[in-house]
Amino acid sequence: MKTEDRISDLIGRMTLEEKAGLMFHTMAAVNADGTLFEPSGDGGMFPSTRWLVEDKLVNHVNILTMGPVAPSKIAEWHNRIQELAANTRLGIPVTVSTDPRHGFIDNPATSAAAGGFSVWPEPIGLGATKNPSLVREFADIARREYLAAGIRVALHPMADLATEPRWARTSGTLGSDPDTVAELLKAYIEGFQGSSLGPDSVATMVKHFPGAGPQMNGEDAHFPYGREQVYPGGRFAEHLKPFEAAFEAGAAQIMPYYAMPVGTAYEEVGFGFNKGVIEGLLRGRYGFDGVVCTDWGLVTDADDVFGAPMPARAWGVESLSRLDRVYRILEAGADQLGGEYCPELIVSLVSSGRVPLSRIDESARRILRDKFRLGLFDDRRYVSTPDAATEIGRPAYVAAGLEAQRRSIVVLQSSVLPLSEGVNVYVDGVDPDVAARYAKVVGTPAEADIAIVRRHAPYDDTRTTGFESFFHAGRLDFTPSELAPVLQVTDAVPTVVDILLDRPAVLTPLASRAAALTGNFGASDEALFDILFGRTKPSGTLPFELPRSMEAVAASREDVPNDTEDPLFRYGHGLTLD
Repeated sequence: MKTEDRISDLIGRMTLEEKAGLMFHTMAAVNADGTLFEPSGDGGMFPSTRWLVEDKLVNHVNILTMGPVAPSKIAEWHNRIQELAANTRLGIPVTVSTDPRHGFIDNPATSAAAGGFSVWPEPIGLGATKNPSLVREFADIARREYLAAGIRVALHPMADLATEPRWARTSGTLGSDPDTVAELLKAYIEGFQGSSLGPDSVATMVKHFPGAGPQMNGEDAHFPYGREQVYPGGRFAEHLKPFEAAFEAGAAQIMPYYAMPVGTAYEEVGFGFNKGVIEGLLRGRYGFDGVVCTDWGLVTDADDVFGAPMPARAWGVESLSRLDRVYRILEAGADQLGGEYCPELIVSLVSSGRVPLSRIDESARRILRDKFRLGLFDDRRYVSTPDAATEIGRPAYVAAGLEAQRRSIVVLQSSVLPLSEGVNVYVDGVDPDVAARYAKVVGTPAEADIAIVRRHAPYDDTRTTGFESFFHAGRLDFTPSELAPVLQVTDAVPTVVDILLDRPAVLTPLASRAAALTGNFGASDEALFDILFGRTKPSGTLPFELPRSMEAVAASREDVPNDTEDPLFRYGHGLTLD
């Protein structure tokens, strides 16, 4: 039987409640021992997995691993949730998804640290390589590791352009240049999905349509103060270029962002509620007929998210009831509601006659089509736990990730590199045991021939309420108290200063005092030292410009790439040390 016939047959046997359950894609907690999360009382942020699958009939979940969980345990968990789903009336398999989990940053809203998976630079580091072949290799290896764990949808890549330096999501992008990002994004999708979606693919959910980079003042749309997206430079169309490449590559699924467009031809409501953007632009102009899933939490206010309340991101429609918000999402053209589990609201809308059953069937068909194409109804429902243990974190994959880390590091300036092995080195922010493999580690700058200091790009660390504490936002410049200990070292001995650039940083005070400046985007001490000591030649170049001052950042236009006046280091800068 052909896939479309199988879909029609299944839809014909489904109840309205079962169809509604398909249309929710929510979080599921994964216990460290691989068992299902089944709280004895109030589960807090996370409901019972059994309740989600059996009572709510939800069969799309993105895994949230709070703390270290061995990849083999994720595979065990996956098989357990599939067994649970197999015992429901129609036995529809669960589609398991994940945010990125191959890097260094651990933010439950955006990405998980690699754990037992191979470790690569953050996506912005892939952008620093500007190498489609490397990006395709990453995606292919990540696909193999995801498959081994039972993960079949990647809630990535981000097709957003890093045009607003302060935006907290910059690390998840592939950079600021539309053409370069489009080329890398195409390779990324091809590595995960192959030439077409099939049993060996991981479907990509490309986000955040129509481009989430131009956030007003760089604030993030997870929060009410960041709900506006603006285009002072008139570059709306430029932000669509990476998505056009994604459509060409056959991206299976699309996620619109939270934000509401301001000063455009579109209604000033969040993109997930925006019919002109989803039905008009995405479905109409681009002809996209895959699954559209909203970003997480557009409908229901949360009382406690990491210790603080969090309102639904219903930007522009805050006054609507939960039922009316769901109605607007369906009317806009979305197929799934991310981070929600209230199928009874869809049932109510259909039962009352506000939404025709044909509209639900339309989304059900798209959603089921991906389940069938991924082989979940056939031989891809379960995974082998022993295979997961050997495939995930395979030495060859780890080596490839380490090489990518090396290739992403950018040498910004230098009068001392490469360093000579065996010199006396003072380290700060570096594992001394790693440093000892390259040089003699000493205890003070006075004893050293060279110092190596690693720091994180600055951010406003006063935003510590609940969910906000995971987002690096606000200022890009170091405070005097942050600079002082670094400058004490640079004034005592020639010093290499390395900065983790999860966002651009204002490095002006360091540029005049450091013997060398490097930028990384998620790199181990080993990867950095291989560059510093000449074991590997540097090849990374900046995926965004580094501004000279916060005044220049404030004066720049949110939607225009590399728009700060007289940047300290321009886009594409990077020394090769020939």
